[in-house]
Amino acid sequence: MVELHLFDHHVPAYVLMARSGAKALMLQDKQRTSIQPAQSPPENHLRGLFWILRGYRWLFLLAIVSIGLSSVARMAINLWIRHFIDNVLPAGPETRDYLIIAGGFILLAILQGGLAFASQAFASRSAESATRRLRNQLFDHIQRLTFTYHDQMPTGDLISRCSSDVETIRRFFAEQGLAMGRILMLFSVNFIAILNLTPRLGLYSVASIPLIVLVSYFFFKRVSKVYESYQEQEAVLSTTLLENLTGIRVVKAFARQSYERTKFDRENWEKYSRGKQLFTMFSLYWPSSDLLCGAQLIFGLGYGALMAIHGDITVGTYMAYSGMIVMVVWPIRNLGRLIVDMSTAMVSYKRVSTILREKQEAVDDGYVPEDGKLQGHLVFDHLSFQYDDSQPVLQDITLECKPGQVIALLGSTGSGKTSLVNLIPRFYDYTGGSLLLDGRELNTYAPYFLRQQIGFVEQEPFLFSRTIRENITYGVHREVSQDEIEEAARTAAIHEAILSFPEGYDTLVGEKGVTLSGGQKQRLAIARTIIKDPRILILDDSTSSVDTETEASIRQALEILMRNRSTFIIAHRINSVENADLILVLQNGRIVQRGVHVELLAEKGIYQQIHAIQTRIEDEIESEIAGV
Repeated sequence: MVELHLFDHHVPAYVLMARSGAKALMLQDKQRTSIQPAQSPPENHLRGLFWILRGYRWLFLLAIVSIGLSSVARMAINLWIRHFIDNVLPAGPETRDYLIIAGGFILLAILQGGLAFASQAFASRSAESATRRLRNQLFDHIQRLTFTYHDQMPTGDLISRCSSDVETIRRFFAEQGLAMGRILMLFSVNFIAILNLTPRLGLYSVASIPLIVLVSYFFFKRVSKVYESYQEQEAVLSTTLLENLTGIRVVKAFARQSYERTKFDRENWEKYSRGKQLFTMFSLYWPSSDLLCGAQLIFGLGYGALMAIHGDITVGTYMAYSGMIVMVVWPIRNLGRLIVDMSTAMVSYKRVSTILREKQEAVDDGYVPEDGKLQGHLVFDHLSFQYDDSQPVLQDITLECKPGQVIALLGSTGSGKTSLVNLIPRFYDYTGGSLLLDGRELNTYAPYFLRQQIGFVEQEPFLFSRTIRENITYGVHREVSQDEIEEAARTAAIHEAILSFPEGYDTLVGEKGVTLSGGQKQRLAIARTIIKDPRILILDDSTSSVDTETEASIRQALEILMRNRSTFIIAHRINSVENADLILVLQNGRIVQRGVHVELLAEKGIYQQIHAIQTRIEDEIESEIAGV
């Protein structure tokens, strides 16, 4: 067994390099990551949609203007037809006039098509740019939200809002928003033109429009609620799928594929049911709006034909009118559909803006020492903590940890060990008592600075789907040489294993490090902490996934890193904590025993019981091995 005593040793080069300029590097990184939204999203959903377009509204306005000019060109084609029928045809077959008429039709068609293309290009550019920024803003905002928020918010729901809902908003700008502008321009231009031709016919041509708008509003109110329910179920389905894919090895290991299929099918059926309800409403709305618009079109064309027969208007005027009434009635039909479709965009905006209105964690606000360093002297004074309105997780915690000391935390699951160490980097803030760091209240320090100074090795380390080199240097905000990386890997007893891989340090680990063994992942996480050179170390049962020989190598290597640093070790095995400077035994959030190994063994209590059980198990294992 290798003892966890402290002894003099030459400090490695990478430690000295990491200490130099610590504050400057921290400030540089803070500047790179401080991306705040310009303002909070508006509560009003319609205003909020166009708030997303800020900075690109002029481009979207150009799209509307272009589609308006395209509408004018389309209307001019109908007037050109009127001119041809009323003026050119009666004058006789003059070749020159026919060429002018043909040239006019070609020019107007080119103008209409070109402006329509420009409008679509402008709308797509503004929509893609605005939603790209929205995605970045959402991702940045989520990174800055509190741990409490992430504890309560399902990951699948966040993914759904950042993907499906943002895509719905993009489609609104690129398609529905532009279509709304096109519809309004087509209606306005053609309605004004009809009024100029014959006011009476123009008024008869819009008689049913108020009823169409009323029906559209009726469906709009109902579709909004149904679509929101549909999106919520999509988030549930995404969470179910994410959970299954993340734990696919467990599913296969316990042969629970049938159970997971049933679970997914149940949530999928619920989404299908809500989707069916949504599209049933659409299927009711579309025929009713088509019926009203069709009746209006038949009435307008019939009344116009009677006026032409009785000589109230010319044949050319009627032909122009027959083309323009279509551009008055059918746009209103489509406007009704867009009003209904707009409800989906407003629901998506509501879901997205809810995230953006969540209060961010003020990681940059607080005290930062002038030299950018910590000594690591921690004093807990009757400290208590609870999550929201739940029962207290920690109560009356009093202890002192001086720089260079090793504090070990022992206790059953749920005793408060992890909650206690999570307070140090301000993942959560304590709710009672006091916690001093270098003589200053911990909650006055900037969380960003604290986390730069604290090394955290979790019981289940998380590795990114990147190269081994990138995973080791993940927590370092400076250029790191290959020698430093290899030295940190040697210290964590992982260097030789890395070299055994075909691509060495450039080997790409799978998602969450799935291609590595538990011990290899743990040692990579330790190397990542070593190269960071933290002032405070938190080791959450960090040797639980390695064999006895590797555990001894890691303990021996960690002695170098633990020199002159405050270290907190969470463990379940007595042999992992028996050489600590102070051992704390926690139960139900309270310290029930404290002292060094020898003192606690002589004291009746939990520590003595755990030691007896573990010693008996080890003796039995040794006896079985010897018997073999």
